[in-house]
Amino acid sequence: MSPVLLLFVGSTVFAFLVAVVTAPLVAALSRRFQVLDVPGGRRRHPHPIPRPGGLAIAFAFGSAILIFWAIDQLAGRPFLIPEEVRSPRFTLTALAAAVGLAVGLLDDIFDLRARWQLLGHLLIAAVVIAAGIRIEFITDPLAGGALLELAPMVAVGFTAFWVVGMNVALNFLDGLDGLAAGVAIIAALALGATSLLPQVNEPFVAWMAFTLSGAVAGFLFFNFHPARVFLGTTGVTFLGTMLAVLSIFGTAKVSTALLVLAVPILDTFYVLIRRTLQRRPPFAPDRGHFHHRLLGLGLTHAQSVLLIYALTLGLAALTFVMDGAAQIATFVGFAVLLGLLAIAMPESEAV
Repeated sequence: MSPVLLLFVGSTVFAFLVAVVTAPLVAALSRRFQVLDVPGGRRRHPHPIPRPGGLAIAFAFGSAILIFWAIDQLAGRPFLIPEEVRSPRFTLTALAAAVGLAVGLLDDIFDLRARWQLLGHLLIAAVVIAAGIRIEFITDPLAGGALLELAPMVAVGFTAFWVVGMNVALNFLDGLDGLAAGVAIIAALALGATSLLPQVNEPFVAWMAFTLSGAVAGFLFFNFHPARVFLGTTGVTFLGTMLAVLSIFGTAKVSTALLVLAVPILDTFYVLIRRTLQRRPPFAPDRGHFHHRLLGLGLTHAQSVLLIYALTLGLAALTFVMDGAAQIATFVGFAVLLGLLAIAMPESEAV
């Protein structure tokens, strides 16, 4: 096994095992300090469930990254960590992830209002932009080269929109056990594989993406229906921040992330449009999300989640047989299809 492959596999497996071990510990601590999601109203699970399970993901991911970073330092040479990220840029990226974790944990503990969560997302975006991580162009992962170049101020605005939007979309997706975590695994694997394409050649980003997928996979053992611990806003914000950054880092892989995460991105778009037309607050919760509408069609909880997994896997596979322009065209076509389904499918009152 080559050293690079050994690093990918070792780091991913290590993160997976750490998450498997720490998720029950996080759940126990949550019960000890009463950080629980209590049934009532829209919350229809039968008993209180620990909320900030995302702490296990962050700890597993961070531990793996730190250990292999130490290996790199002891080796006295860059292994997979290029010189350009051995700088304040990487430190600020880590700070953005930490801010995301803190914002989510505060919400899980104090149940913050949506405006404070949004302010936290904007703070995360500001840190990312300050780190110099910006969407200055959208590349074609298969053909190489830029599909679209953005002016500096446009790049700053679009980067902020992308980071905030990724967090909001993943938050809206987190409505069924295991749904957001499973989709995040597929997205991280797709971003990692894209980073290894010859035209992209970013093993550092691939290593981080694969390690993230391992950490989330270990957590999913306890989060799939019926969940024993929730991802919580802690996990949602951490994952949203990491996926946003990994899709921008180095050669921007925005077109790949856009297609792979089309279900949560488009669901968020249509939900916000519907609530606006109904003159309701845009972040007021309801059961009109795509995953809730699948329940309204008679699918079980697990069937609805697995169907969205399948859709996400199919979209991820398309990213490796389509150039960037075709990916964007497919996203637009899928947007039309999902919009028609959103109109035709009933809202759900099912658990």
